[in-house]
Amino acid sequence: MESFDAALTQPRVLLLKHSPICPISATARAEYELFRLDHPDVPTLFVDVLSSRAVARAIAERCGVPHESPQAILFEAGVAAWHASHAAITNAALTAAWAPRC
Repeated sequence: MESFDAALTQPRVLLLKHSPICPISATARAEYELFRLDHPDVPTLFVDVLSSRAVARAIAERCGVPHESPQAILFEAGVAAWHASHAAITNAALTAAWAPRC
């Protein structure tokens, strides 16, 4: 949780919760990795929900977004501003979520 708390001090950060045994999660992770390649300066966090189950649940409790896996959450000023799960996690969706708002 220390890494999560430290990351939330940044203006914006993108989190991916991932299950290494789920094929849908593997697809979401591939999309997340494409996003990271396209946006190398974006601060990101990654949580393996199997090896860090308590962390994944604690994040859900803290941010008020019910836990799902796979799940992407965009935090702005430490608050969950956007989230998606399962097949909705695409490079295009992550890019749109990260885009500046006017």
